[in-house]
Amino acid sequence: MIKDFNYYTPTRVVFGKNSKEQVAALVRREGGTRVLLHYGGGSAVRSGLLAKMRDLLNAEGITTIELGGVVPNPLLSLVRHGIEVCRDNQVDFILAIGGGSVIDSAKAIAYGVPYTAGDVWDFWEGKAVPAATVPLGCVLTIPAAGSEMSSSCVITHDDTLVKRGINSDLCRCRFAIMNPERTFTLPPYQTAAGATDIMMHTMERYFSRYEGMTLTDAIAEAILRTVMESTPVVLAQPDNYVHRAQLMWAGSLSHNDLTECGYEKDFATHRLEHELSALFGVTHGAGLAALWGSWARYVLPRHDKRFAQFAVKVMGIAPQGDDRATALAGIEALERFFAAIGMPTSIKQLLGRTVTEGEIAVMVDKCSRGDTITIGSIEKLGPDDMTAIYRAANH
Repeated sequence: MIKDFNYYTPTRVVFGKNSKEQVAALVRREGGTRVLLHYGGGSAVRSGLLAKMRDLLNAEGITTIELGGVVPNPLLSLVRHGIEVCRDNQVDFILAIGGGSVIDSAKAIAYGVPYTAGDVWDFWEGKAVPAATVPLGCVLTIPAAGSEMSSSCVITHDDTLVKRGINSDLCRCRFAIMNPERTFTLPPYQTAAGATDIMMHTMERYFSRYEGMTLTDAIAEAILRTVMESTPVVLAQPDNYVHRAQLMWAGSLSHNDLTECGYEKDFATHRLEHELSALFGVTHGAGLAALWGSWARYVLPRHDKRFAQFAVKVMGIAPQGDDRATALAGIEALERFFAAIGMPTSIKQLLGRTVTEGEIAVMVDKCSRGDTITIGSIEKLGPDDMTAIYRAANH
């Protein structure tokens, strides 16, 4: 059965070596006159990208205000500060310069500026629904999260270490400037973790309780094969423009809902990982690699056929005689790929230790919101299921 869908992807993608030169015209097109330049650590400064964006905008009479300091798993405290900066400076456009964490932080600020009825965290607690945002765009430097074209925004609460995401078309970037050259200097671990996140965004849609949309399957399978082909190349040849471009574009396509058309997001592995990275501060893509195999084996008994299709069409596994054996061979093959690019395939490999039963209980409680929700769609997972998956990955 194919799921009805409504596909909307309004982001203008400006892709290529000279794409940054268009930033002022793009901001002007969106009505921006006073722009917050939002960025993370020192790389945007050291590379000269921040200064270049500032100069290009200022040369066209556009005022810029700067706010850095975004960290992986972006924090609510900086979002709150950014909201005040925007209000104080009458910011009418936000330009995120960085990867998914920076873009998500910018999206959260954009939600919060016009919201005066409470605190911006209300949206992540379900107390309010976003009704307006400050428009935003991005200059992408890390292909991974797909935030440049997605409707999602994930933020971590500093005090409670709760990491949550919300979705709204209001926060989609008006434009995304994407130059693969900006990714040449990414460290190998960050490159591999980003590639893993790209794959997971695709697989979280591919493994669906719906079936029959073979065109969507083919697109997803091609994205996955491309990422697996390009990642080892860029790890060996960091300045390989063609394969860096493939990864950058794959990151956008994996999370702009294209591979969801006719299907339904599962995102159970993402939800489980959010609690892992919130509690231990690990890199998101690495956390996904550490958990996925355990999730896959847990849900496999009721979905042999789908996992077998993945094994054959993505992992290149020859049919093993029955769907279960083929499916298991495909899961093992993907874990070998993760290991080959330097990603962990268990929590113990990720953290250098196993987690305690108490820590598992904390993650399960937060993931299930005190046993008030389930996660996943191919299988609805409650606290007992979550516990079993964390335990299986804890080796």
